[in-house]
Amino acid sequence: MKRVELKVDHNSPLPLHVQVESLMRMLIEKPEYVNGAFLPREVELSKVLGVSRNTIRQATNKLEMEGLIIRKKGVGTKVASRQISTNLAEWHSFTQEMTVKGIPVRNLEVSSEWVLPDERIKNFLNVAPKTEVLKLARLKGTKAGPMVYFESYFQPRIGLTGKEDFNRPLYDILEKDYHSIPAISKENISAGIAGKYHEKLKTSEDFPILIRERFVSDPGARPLEYNIGFYRADRFTYAIEIRK
Repeated sequence: MKRVELKVDHNSPLPLHVQVESLMRMLIEKPEYVNGAFLPREVELSKVLGVSRNTIRQATNKLEMEGLIIRKKGVGTKVASRQISTNLAEWHSFTQEMTVKGIPVRNLEVSSEWVLPDERIKNFLNVAPKTEVLKLARLKGTKAGPMVYFESYFQPRIGLTGKEDFNRPLYDILEKDYHSIPAISKENISAGIAGKYHEKLKTSEDFPILIRERFVSDPGARPLEYNIGFYRADRFTYAIEIRK
């Protein structure tokens, strides 16, 4: 390893994977890694820190989910180009965003259920294996038809039951009813096709859509919600304003 001096405290009550994650966040800020050097391999970190490879993987999986590192099988792991992280003094749900623009959006479909999340969602929400989380599905649109289909998965510690009135703005519910304040959003935005969502969005399977993946955390950077939205490209434009 290159001039890396990292240690975990095996006597600490803090879980090892949490300690490793914190150390990895420090590591990826080092100039050599920001500038393109490959990160140490799992087996190397495992030996140096005296923890299992599974512990290393649990920590690095979360960094990958947040888009901070990129893995290439057979090649190695590098620090990713920095994503835009939006720290919002005023947090808006999609409905609130559209209301500000004068567009009367409403829920066309709403459903909730407790599910076992896939690996990607489980790693971000930092839940134990075989732990169920609340999944909220919402189809939103106007009189003209659907605009976007959302799926949200929530960290169980919030306390959501699935019986809430989800016709209210989601982040109002989190903040006002459960004192869980969404403060940080890290997003991945990509283009795709409607595929299996074409019936909900009232399109053909090969219709172009915008896919917006959102990782939402509280002011202490603790995960709250994993959200993915599938937007009709003909009814939604994602705009970013940057000021210096």
